[in-house]
Parts: sequence; C-alpha cells; structure tokens
Amino acid sequence: MIEATWELIIIIIGIAFVFDFTNGFHDSANSISTVVSTKVLSPRNAVAFAAFFNFIAAFGFGVAVASTISKIIKLDFVQTSLIPYIIMSALIGAILWNLLTWFFGLPTSSSHALIGGMTGAGISAAGFAAIKWSTVELVATFMVLSPVIGLICGFFFMVAVLWITRKSNKETAELYFKRLQLFSAAAYSFSHGTNDAQKTMGIIIPLLFSIGYFGTSVDPNALPVPLWVILGAHAAIALGTLSGGWRIVKTMGYKITKLRPVHGFAAETAGATTIIGASLIGIPVSTTHIICTSIMGVGTTMGTSTVKWGVARSIVLAWILTIPVSALIGFVTFALIRVFIGY
Repeated sequence: MIEATWELIIIIIGIAFVFDFTNGFHDSANSISTVVSTKVLSPRNAVAFAAFFNFIAAFGFGVAVASTISKIIKLDFVQTSLIPYIIMSALIGAILWNLLTWFFGLPTSSSHALIGGMTGAGISAAGFAAIKWSTVELVATFMVLSPVIGLICGFFFMVAVLWITRKSNKETAELYFKRLQLFSAAAYSFSHGTNDAQKTMGIIIPLLFSIGYFGTSVDPNALPVPLWVILGAHAAIALGTLSGGWRIVKTMGYKITKLRPVHGFAAETAGATTIIGASLIGIPVSTTHIICTSIMGVGTTMGTSTVKWGVARSIVLAWILTIPVSALIGFVTFALIRVFIGY
C-alpha cells in the first residue's frame, strides 16, 4: 500500500482549506442576504463586513465543535495509514456537493456535506464499525432540531420586536432597525465563523494525528487544535465569504419572503443566538438551515402566505439529500482511491 507522506498531508490540508473557502463562498448568503435584500449594505460592503467577522470569530468561543467533528471516525480503530485517504475522500464528496448545490442556487449545509463525506469514506475504508455513530446521531438530531429552533426563535423574536415598537413611528423605527441590523449581521457572521470554521479544524486534526504530529502517547479522543490550524481555517472561510455566492443570496434574500430591516434584524439575531448556543456546547449545526428557518419564522408573522413555501420545500429536499448523497460520493471516492493505493 502507498504510505501517506508529509507532501500528501500538506496537499490534503490544502484541499481542506479549499473546502473551507467553498464553505465561506457557499454560505456568504447566510451572512449577507438579509442586509443586501433590505439595502442596509451594498453587496460589496456586505461581503467585506461578513468576512471580517468570520475571521475574528477565531478568537471567540473555543474549539468544542472541532473536537466533535474529529471524533466521527474512530482513530483508534481505523488503520492510521488510511486516515489521510479517508479525509481526502470526505473532502472531495463535500466540495462536489457544495459546488453542485451552489450551481442550482440551493442553500444547503456544507457541514452536513462534510459529515456525510466522512461517514461514507469511513465505511468504505473499514466498515460501519469505523464510525462513532453517537456523534453522527447527535448531528442528525440537531439537523432536525436546529431548524425548528431557528424557526421558533425567528417567529417569537419578531413578535417581541413588533410588540415593543407597536407605538413607534414607522419611518423612525425603520431608520433605527437599519442601524441595528449592522449589529445583528455582525453577530450572525461571527456565529457562522465560530461554528463552521471549526468543522475544517476537526478534519485536519485526524490528519495530523495520522503522521504523529501530536506524538505517540496522546489520547486520540482528546487531541488539541494548533493555533495555525485555527487561524488558517478562519482565514480560508473569510476569503470564501469575501468572494460571495450570489446565486444563493438571491434565493435567501428575495425568494423565501420579502424582508425589511426589522425582519432582517430579527432573523439574524435569532439565528446568531441559536448558532452561538450550539457552538458553546460543541454541536456542529448547519448555519444555513438555521438562518433559512429564522427568515421563515420572521416571515410567518406577516402571514403564512407571505412565505414562498414552494421554494422552502425545494430547500428542505436538498437538506434531506445532503448527508446521503455526500456520503455516497465519499464512499465511491475512497473505493477508487483504494484501487490506486493498492489497499
């Protein structure tokens, strides 16, 4: 079998940062769609604004999510020399799914694509026993719960805002919410960077483990995250956000429901609160799912008919397909790599 070398590890880490870039590129819509559609910021200023807060999230809420992601594959069960090829297959599966859904303008989850790719590649390499299913079940549970939480938070936060401002002059309130939306957009971009950049960290850690970076006596279930990995992941996601995924901005900012600054403020605040809460307890949630359903929750306060549920159904279908399709791609990719490396 062809053994993994430092050169290969560096290439795979590079691919991981490319994935992080596509994550930021794909998910830039999450951070900027509301401020662009409400005309609080121009598209150019919005992406720069979001990218900045994506990066400074490196100094935010620790690395609990990275720790969770690094445990999807049982490192003490899988042959160490296979780990780099598993990671490579997972990344290829996730990147292909990101590009495919970006092409069709669907705001799917880069996180779930990565988790699906890891699961499929791990099964292809060493069978079902190679996967820590409790971690996958945790992710799958919150794949359902977090959008529901986002929807409920968006609805009730909007109701609270409407009640508080019920006696306010509409034009004056609109002006204040344009300013407040800068804070909510910053909070959302920060939360997005906090949760999503950690997922790339979580797949680089097993790579470093496979070549003895942490030494021979380290516990594979308690691996540290080097500072250069943290800064590299956040830089990559920020650069991706700076590039902007305009097809998805159009879907989220205009096609789900019509937004004004007050709606954007409520949706972003509800989304940021949900994501930061998940990040603090180490749950890798989909920031895409949460902001989408937060927007839907806000939209329902104007009447359920204001939400374009046909668009919502297409988005949800793509969500359901993300893990199984990316797992299939990861499985097939590793099977092809297996032939090449002679394993």
